[in-house]
Amino acid sequence: MMIGFPLHKTRSWCCFASLSDTQTQVLNGPTLSQRQEIRLGLPSKGRMSSDTLELLKNCQMSVKQVNPRQYVAEIPMLSNLEVWFQRPKDIVRKLLSGDLDLGIVGLDTVSEYGQGNEDLILVHEALEYGDCRLSLAIPQYGIFENVNSLEELATMPQWTPERPLRVATGFSYLGPKFMKDNGLKHVTFSTADGALEAAPAMGIADAILDLVSSGTTLRENNLKEIEGGVVLESQAVLVASRKSMIQRKGVLETTHEMLERLEAHLRAIGQFTVTANMRGSSADEVAERVLSQPSLCGLQGPTVSPVFCKRDGKVSADYYAIVICVPKKALYKSIQQLRAIGGSGVLISPLTYIFDEETPRWRQLLSELGL
Repeated sequence: MMIGFPLHKTRSWCCFASLSDTQTQVLNGPTLSQRQEIRLGLPSKGRMSSDTLELLKNCQMSVKQVNPRQYVAEIPMLSNLEVWFQRPKDIVRKLLSGDLDLGIVGLDTVSEYGQGNEDLILVHEALEYGDCRLSLAIPQYGIFENVNSLEELATMPQWTPERPLRVATGFSYLGPKFMKDNGLKHVTFSTADGALEAAPAMGIADAILDLVSSGTTLRENNLKEIEGGVVLESQAVLVASRKSMIQRKGVLETTHEMLERLEAHLRAIGQFTVTANMRGSSADEVAERVLSQPSLCGLQGPTVSPVFCKRDGKVSADYYAIVICVPKKALYKSIQQLRAIGGSGVLISPLTYIFDEETPRWRQLLSELGL
């Protein structure tokens, strides 16, 4: 299989060399002991950049940038932390070289430019934005009209050493690796400046391997995804350098704080606090009624508190206030169930954070670090 990196730049389309040549050499940057500050790499441009800044703001980790043209900023809530705005691929490379300690990028970027390097650790693998997939797409017409799976594509008699399957992609590591892992032997890869979707129509490639969100662009260019052709599902992730977390003072603690803030906010998205008053003879009796309804259990069960009223000069608890946490999709159903068991005066508030006793991702991280 002929795969690898560009050999010439005399045309806008370039062939790749062999798979063994695709290993990126990471030059040694400053040693971990040569700087004291902790560095976080963030995407410098585009939708990923704006979504990342919005997430951090919602987690009370707003980035303070004195000048929008500067590449260095800070997060006042996190001491001794520098924010460096970089291209996503450079974030990964600088994590490997020791110039950054933490970074937020897409999983596709980590996988492509990290190339399985064990020094990169996914601290949080699902930040819930930047969703896309790296997928193989072929034309809907011609010899591919009835081809709907990777297996069918691989067994087409057209592909020979003299006439290999030609794939246009910007993923010079993941593309060849995916084809090799799936047993496609006669494949060449090329890349181009601009949109890859035009390559099959121009006759330059038979297929493309590219990031797909909705698939609309593929369909509008008479291309289709095939079964088994998804290389990976991607979204924004928090990634860290193993060496930094183990060797550099403060990195592990900062990582823990960032992880807790992110987890608490992401868990609270789409969750609501529901408070209602309910008549009852005791807190236990009210709790029993609430727990009889499947949508009213909350995170761990309802909170039931007496509501004291003064009647005839005496203070008594005729009502009990119940507080539960309900996901948005079950909100109206929960209100109906509350009314059915005697609830009234229902109040609803969106949740901002839900903190666990300890996030499972933190325990997993410590385990991966051997701590």
